[in-house]
Amino acid sequence: MITKPKGTKDIYGIEAKKWQYVSKVIDEVMEKYNYNFIRVPVFESSELFHRGVGETTDIVTKETYDFTDRGGRNMTLRPEGTAGVVRSYIENKMYGDVNQPVKLYYNCPMYRYERPQAGRYRELTQFGYELIGSDDPICDAEVISLAVNIYKILGLKGIKVNINSLGDAESRNNYREALIKHFKPHINELCEDCKERLEKNPLRILDCKVDCDKEVMKSAPKTIDYLNEASKQRFEKVKEYLSLMGVEYVVDPTVVRGLDYYNHTVFEVEAEIEGFGAQNVIGGGGRYNGMVEQLGGPSTPAIGFAAGFDRLMLALDYENVKMPINNSVDLFLLYVNEDEKKYAVYLTNDLRMNGFIVETDYLNRSLKSGFKQADRLNAKFTIVLNSDDLKNNELKIKNNKTKEEDVISLDALIYYLDENVIEDDDCNCNCDDSEEHECHCGENCKCKKEN
Repeated sequence: MITKPKGTKDIYGIEAKKWQYVSKVIDEVMEKYNYNFIRVPVFESSELFHRGVGETTDIVTKETYDFTDRGGRNMTLRPEGTAGVVRSYIENKMYGDVNQPVKLYYNCPMYRYERPQAGRYRELTQFGYELIGSDDPICDAEVISLAVNIYKILGLKGIKVNINSLGDAESRNNYREALIKHFKPHINELCEDCKERLEKNPLRILDCKVDCDKEVMKSAPKTIDYLNEASKQRFEKVKEYLSLMGVEYVVDPTVVRGLDYYNHTVFEVEAEIEGFGAQNVIGGGGRYNGMVEQLGGPSTPAIGFAAGFDRLMLALDYENVKMPINNSVDLFLLYVNEDEKKYAVYLTNDLRMNGFIVETDYLNRSLKSGFKQADRLNAKFTIVLNSDDLKNNELKIKNNKTKEEDVISLDALIYYLDENVIEDDDCNCNCDDSEEHECHCGENCKCKKEN
C-alpha cells in the first residue's frame, strides 16, 4: 500500500469542513480590510528565497525543498509567502498602481523539511497578508489588529500580542555590534549554528532553541536600548495606534523573529490556552522596508503577517471552539422503480440548481437501507417518490426532525423547502441545542449563549 509522505496529512470529512469555515472567515475579514487575494507559484527560483528570506535563516540553510528542473534551473518549493508576493509585486509593477498601498493576502501550502510535531508539518498551510507601499506606523498597528481580530472572530479568547522594535538600519547596526561584543567571549558555550551566526547575523542567535535557557542568552543586550530617537518615536506611535484600536499588547524585547529581512516593528501572537504547549505562538510578522529594493524593485516600505493554519486549527480545538459546520443535507430522495429513479435524477438536479443540498440513492438500496442512509446524512427532509403520487402531480415529504409528513403539489416543492429549510437553519452548528456555549451561527441561533 502506498502511504502519504512523512510530515504530510490528509484533510477530509468534518475536519475539512472546519478548514473551509476558517478559510471563509479569513476571506470575509480580509474583504472588510480591503485586502485582495493573491496566488503565487508553488515553486520559484531558489535565488528568490536566498535573497529574500536570507542566507543565514534556518529555512534557507536547512529546511527548503530544492530541485533542478529539466532545463537545469535551480528551483525551490515555497517555504513561506512573503518573498513570492514581493516578487509578484515587482514583476507586475504593482508599485505603479493608482491605489496605494497595495494590500494582498494568501492562503496556500508551503513546504519545509523540518521535524514533524503537533501542528507542524513538512507540507503546511499558511495564511498571511502584506501591506506594501506605506511606512506610516498606523499600518503596523492595522496589520497587528487584523490578526487579533481574525482570532477573536474565530472564537479564540486567550490571545496575547508581544511587540518589539528592531529600529532602522542605524539602530539595527548598533545593536548588531553590541550582540557580537556580548557573545564573542562566550562563543564556545554556543551551539554550532550560533557560532556561524555570530558574524553573519547575530540576531539569529537570540532565536536559537538550543541555547535559549543559557545565562548568556538571558543577559544579552535588548534591542530597545539601541534604538535611535527616530526609531523610538516611531515605536511610540505604533503603540499609541494599537491602544486606539483597542489592541492589548506587551512590549517584549526578546521578540526578534527568525527571518533576516525584518526592521522596526516585529510582533508575535500567542494563544494562551491550557494544554496547548510551550510553543504557543500561532502567528507573527513585522516590517521589512528593504526587501522590495533587495529583490530588484524600487525602495518601498512594507509590513506583513503570517500564521500556520495547522497551528490555528489546533488552537481552536484546544479552546473547544464550536464552529457552525453544516453536516447535513436538506433533502434525501428515494425511489423504487426505474420510472421513479428517472424522475429522481431530474428532481435532484433541479433542486440543486435552486440552491438546496440534495442527495439520492446511488446503490439501489432497499427503502429501509435508504432511510438509514438519510439518517446518517442528517437529512432534514425525506421524499419517497411514488408513481401514483407523481401521476397526480403530488408527493409526500417527511420532516425527519418532527416526523410529520405532508402531501404537497410538485409545483410547490421549491417554495415548501425554501420556507422550511431556512427556518430549520436558524442553528446550523451540528451541536446539541441544550449545550450552553457561544456560537457563531447568527442572531437566531438556538444554542447561542446569551451574554
